[in-house]
Amino acid sequence: MPWHGEGALLLLSGASGAADAFVFLCVGQVFAGVMTGNLVLLGASAAGAGEDGVALKVAVALGAYFCGVAAGALMAGRRGPRVRVLLGAEVVLLGAAAALWGLELVTSYGDRLGLLALVAVAMGVQGRVRVTPTNYFTGTLTSLAGRVALRELRGGDGWVLGRLAAVVAGAALAALAERWWSPGAALGAVVMAAGALVLETVPYRGGRPGPGKGKPRPDRGNPAGAV
Repeated sequence: MPWHGEGALLLLSGASGAADAFVFLCVGQVFAGVMTGNLVLLGASAAGAGEDGVALKVAVALGAYFCGVAAGALMAGRRGPRVRVLLGAEVVLLGAAAALWGLELVTSYGDRLGLLALVAVAMGVQGRVRVTPTNYFTGTLTSLAGRVALRELRGGDGWVLGRLAAVVAGAALAALAERWWSPGAALGAVVMAAGALVLETVPYRGGRPGPGKGKPRPDRGNPAGAV
């Protein structure tokens, strides 16, 4: 994959970390993209642990993420510049969430649920952008750790490590923004997703797209071999 394709994956990974940190800190105790974590929170809530109202937030996040993935699948099935269409939709959704939060239009519990839904839909769409996962990383980390243990590192593992670091950096950026300038807490995810869109718009040299250009693998979750 050309360098700008890998750069786009880094930016999307950072956007994922920023979006999840924003939702967790500003909406409260749920994630926009890490659905495994949300399922754990749902189980804990069912047992009476955690904050009140977490189960409803998790249900909203799960439903919205599902809708985002479904919409992304439909868009991906049509002809045309699929990746750019998906990224454009994600940027619009994240931009709307950032505007609502930055303009202090989120004033009630219902508003927060709507904000959560917007970001979760965006993360669902992002999940369909590439075969390479950019908003769930357990399989990525598992695969990388296995190759390290077996001393079978690949040439692209530096990019893999970079994506893991980008998640941390994106989350840290959102947390710092929430602490020092709360109205801008959602901007990091928008800027990074927009940056990925710009990189994906740059024409590839050569006639064939890189290996990450293919359709995402439907209904296969995050396989341990994914990088």
